[in-house]
Amino acid sequence: MTLEMVQTKEDLRNLVDDYAYLGDEKKVSEVMDLFTPDLTYKVYMNGNLISNVSGREEMERNFNGHAAEVKTYFTLNGQHTVKISGDTATGISFATMKMVREIEGQNILTDYNVKYEDHYLKQNGTWLIKDRIGHFMIIEARPLNH
Repeated sequence: MTLEMVQTKEDLRNLVDDYAYLGDEKKVSEVMDLFTPDLTYKVYMNGNLISNVSGREEMERNFNGHAAEVKTYFTLNGQHTVKISGDTATGISFATMKMVREIEGQNILTDYNVKYEDHYLKQNGTWLIKDRIGHFMIIEARPLNH
């Protein structure tokens, strides 16, 4: 493995981690900077397509709407495997996400276990996410006691 390949893998991992960090902090406009302008983002829950957005503007509107409903996000990234071919790459990553929402005066914690399938593109020396599919595999919601 070349030094360039190691650097590319690190850059792609940092891209995936930055998505989690910025998302947890609700920095939606900064999250948009991690994507190509012509991005696509699909979300499947229990195998059913529930969201399909294209372009930064539509995605930013979608993410801001979601963030307005969530009091707290917490994401922990796991495995990240990539295949690199010049200025394009594909990747699979896994994450556990927690979201706290207030529903009928009670804080509800929802745990999500997610598998992401990504297509990356290097533009002007920077790796970006071009296409992302989120498979929300296991979802559990319960009242948060504290």
